[in-house]
Amino acid sequence: MNNFNINDINKNGHIHFIGIGGISMSGLAEILLGRGYKVSGSDMQQSNLTDKLKSLGATIYIGQKASNIKECDLIVYTAAIKEDNEEFIAAKKSGAPMVDRATLLGAVMRSYKYAVAVSGTHGKTSTTSMMSHIMLQAKLDPTISIGGELPAIDGNIRVGQSDHFVCEACEYCESFLKFFPYISIILNVEEDHLDYFSGIDHIISAFHKLALLPPSDGAVVANIDNENTVKAVRNINCELITCSVKSDADYCAKNIELNDLGFGSFDLYEKGKLLGNISLSVPGIHNVSNAVCAIATARRLAISFEDIKDGLLSYTGVKRRFETKGRKDGITVIDDYAHHPTEIKATLKTAEKIDCKSIWVAFQPHTYTRTKSLYNEFIDAFSSTRANILMLDIYAAREKDTGIVSSKQLAGDIDGCKYFPSFEACAEFLKENAGSGDLIITMGAGDIYKVGDIFLNS
Repeated sequence: MNNFNINDINKNGHIHFIGIGGISMSGLAEILLGRGYKVSGSDMQQSNLTDKLKSLGATIYIGQKASNIKECDLIVYTAAIKEDNEEFIAAKKSGAPMVDRATLLGAVMRSYKYAVAVSGTHGKTSTTSMMSHIMLQAKLDPTISIGGELPAIDGNIRVGQSDHFVCEACEYCESFLKFFPYISIILNVEEDHLDYFSGIDHIISAFHKLALLPPSDGAVVANIDNENTVKAVRNINCELITCSVKSDADYCAKNIELNDLGFGSFDLYEKGKLLGNISLSVPGIHNVSNAVCAIATARRLAISFEDIKDGLLSYTGVKRRFETKGRKDGITVIDDYAHHPTEIKATLKTAEKIDCKSIWVAFQPHTYTRTKSLYNEFIDAFSSTRANILMLDIYAAREKDTGIVSSKQLAGDIDGCKYFPSFEACAEFLKENAGSGDLIITMGAGDIYKVGDIFLNS
C-alpha cells in the first residue's frame, strides 16, 4: 500500500495498532486520536505510553492475541512483529487493510507542507529535539514525533495545528523511503543494521534515495564532515545545504569552546557571514554538529536567528541522552543511549571533559548482529578511554541468541574490562568500588539504565 492515504479512512473509523506501546507507534496513535479516529492497540507490557493513550481514549490490550482483532478500518503493525504472531495472523485473516508503521508515518507526513525528516546513523533524537525547541520558540505550533521523551512536550509526541511537522527518519529496512519530507536532514552515514544492509555501499544508496525524496522546492541539509554523507547527497534534485564543524560550508561552527560541563558555544557562520554566537545546554562536540544542522534547517524555514538561539539554549536534553539520573554519596549517575561505536566514542569524549575523579561505564551491547559486525570497532571505542569499562550481557531486542558472539567474549578482548552476568552484580560492584567525585554512566539502547536505578536505590 505504497500509495496509502490516511484520508481514505473514514474520519470516524477504527484504527488498530499491533505494538502500540512503541515510541513511534504510540505517537502515531496519539496523532490519530487527535484527528477523531477510534484507536485501539496491543502491546506485550503496560507502560507510561500505553497509560497515556488509554487516558486519551484508546482501548489498550496487554498481550497480543487473536481476540484483540475486532472490526477495523485499518490495522497498523511494527517491523518487530513476526509472521507467526497470533494477533498478526488474525489481522491478515480479518481482511482489513494493513500497513506498517513507516507507511502510516509517511501518510501522516503527506498532510504537512513543511515536513522535516531527521536521519542519520546517530543523533536523530537529539537533532529532532533541537528542531522542536526552535519551532516552539518561533511559535510555529509544530506537530512533533520523537524517538525519546522530551520534557518540553511532556513525552514523545506533540499534535500541532500548523503545516510544520518534524520527525525522526530511521534507516532500518529503508523504512524512511516511505516518507514525504519537504526537508531531509542527513547527519551521518555509517555501518549499522547489518542484519538488513549488505554493507556500507547499500547504506549509502539508501540515504541517497532519501536525499531524492524532497520536492524541487525543498532541500537536503547535510553534514559534510561525514564522507559517506557527502557521497549520499550527490546528484540530487533539490537545494543542497551543507553543514560543518571542521571546514567552510553553507553553515559552519567556528571558535568552538566546551565549558566545565562539556556544553558547547560557538560562532555560527551563514554562507561566510557571522550571524552570532550560539550557546548550548547539552554536552559534546557531537551536539555542536547536530545544532549546526538544526540551525541550517531552521533558517531554510525562515526562522529568525534570535528564535534559533533561544530555542537551542532552552534544550537541555532528552531522556536517556546523557541524562543525569541522580546522585548518591557524591557519585553522579548518568544514563546514555549510545550503542554504536561512534556514539560511544562521542559519549566517552564528553564524559572526559567533566571534572570528576574516576569514570565507570556499564555497557550493554544492543543486538547480536551489531556486536558481531562491529566487534573490532567496539574494542577500539573502549580502548582509547580512561574510563573503567563494565560489560553486561547483550540486549537481544528482535534477535535470538545463536551463539555467534557474547558480551563475555567482547569483555575479554578489551583491556581491563570486567564482565558481569547480571545487573545486580554490576550495581554491587559499583557500590563497593565507586567513590565520592566519581561518575557512573550506564550505556546502551536496551534496559541497562536499571543498573543505575539499582545503584541509586540500594
